[in-house]
Amino acid sequence: GRKVLIVYAHQEPKSLNGSLKRVAVEELSKQGCSVTVSDLYAMQFEPRATRNDIVGCLHNSEEFNYGVETWEAYKRGGLSSDLIEEQKKVQEADLLIFQFPLYWFSMPAIMKGWMDRVLVQGFAHEFPNCYDSGLLKNKLALFSFTTGGSREMYAKGGISGDIRYLLWPMQHGIMHFCGVKVLAPHICFAPEYVSEEKRKEMLTAWAQRLKTLWKEEPINCSPEWYFK
Repeated sequence: GRKVLIVYAHQEPKSLNGSLKRVAVEELSKQGCSVTVSDLYAMQFEPRATRNDIVGCLHNSEEFNYGVETWEAYKRGGLSSDLIEEQKKVQEADLLIFQFPLYWFSMPAIMKGWMDRVLVQGFAHEFPNCYDSGLLKNKLALFSFTTGGSREMYAKGGISGDIRYLLWPMQHGIMHFCGVKVLAPHICFAPEYVSEEKRKEMLTAWAQRLKTLWKEEPINCSPEWYFK
């Protein structure tokens, strides 16, 4: 069976994000997938990249460079236990689903902190092994999120600009950089401003999509896809 890691960032289990996460766990488990959830708020995941992420002596105790220190620590097995745990989940997963509400045109800080701390050099990328040759190639990722603004606001001519522009740093700058192939995002627009009926439809649409998810082709991860 395939393995799925859901990295989930929402404070309230009864929220639409909580329901989307639950639907994904149920649907993918039904398909025989093994599903793991990193519930970042429940775990009280530490989003700050600090000296505490390195166990033991520093590579250079004169001047702290987080990127260099975590790279060196990764090579000698000297990262903190919470990072080793998350990296193990990523390593085993065929598919990574990121479930979150859009905050200020981006992911919540706790999830960005997960990216900053978990996807270290040596584990996820190592120049020149990035983009198509990134170290996490052969994995898939999907960003599933809710917005405050309507679909019209995030259209090309809308006040917020094309939603694809916001996906560039997340999908391309992080996932594709690490070699991960990216499936089309799943976006629930403005759930707070629609009827209960509409929110139920959003959950049904997600469950339907998950039924055939493994047949989907990844997006063409090039600037044209985001900015055409």
